[in-house]
Amino acid sequence: MVRRRQIYEGKAKILYEGPEPGTLIQYFKDDATAFNAQKRGTISGKGVLNNRISEHIFTSLATIGVPTHFIRRLNMREQLVRQVEIVPIEVVVRNVAAGSLSKRLGIEEGTQLPRTIIEYYYKDDALNDPMIADEHIACFGWASQDEMNDIADMAIRVNDFMCGLFAAIGIRLIDFKLEFGRVWDGEYSRIILADEISPDGCRLWDMKSNEKLDKDRFRQGLGGEAEAYQEVARRLGLLPEENDESAVLDLDSHRKKRGK
Repeated sequence: MVRRRQIYEGKAKILYEGPEPGTLIQYFKDDATAFNAQKRGTISGKGVLNNRISEHIFTSLATIGVPTHFIRRLNMREQLVRQVEIVPIEVVVRNVAAGSLSKRLGIEEGTQLPRTIIEYYYKDDALNDPMIADEHIACFGWASQDEMNDIADMAIRVNDFMCGLFAAIGIRLIDFKLEFGRVWDGEYSRIILADEISPDGCRLWDMKSNEKLDKDRFRQGLGGEAEAYQEVARRLGLLPEENDESAVLDLDSHRKKRGK
């Protein structure tokens, strides 16, 4: 893949100009951050694994009618995606108390919630992504009511699908983050799922042991981050044999040495 003009660099990914108008190349980095980049580090092979995991989930969601920006995976670290106008709202879907919800409300981590909760956060690292309400979204015009209805409906559909997907492989979906974007057809736009879905933005616990298989291992200094991401990929059938895990990462390392 010929390197193209860089459009944007975030904490975990880089976006490059795509080969056709209306497309982008999404590159997955090994960089890891927490607490709005106050803690930084690297998880070896994370970008490779997140690329594969996100591809698998986005492709699966498309089969149930959830529109996404994903077009196809290009190589170990890159995807071809549709260019979207990102809605400046992070959507967090919670099934079990954890993270900031436990801290804010004093609910013991791991407590099953009586019902799924959808929370909204304004995308602004400088402000630490503050929690917002529907009234803020409407007042400042970040999204229309119809768009928010579509976002909430899709978030619930994604949650229902992913709960089943992960339960089938012995993983409890605690919570996860989604981002959405607009695509335009003339004067009209519609909302589609964007960004990624991976252990970077999901809390995933083993159903039997409650072992954390996500970025909380980095946030909380537990260690074993790469092994946790590999375990999620292995259970999803993306790394069928244990020996293949090191082979995938060795191949990516070889590619980078060759400058590809």
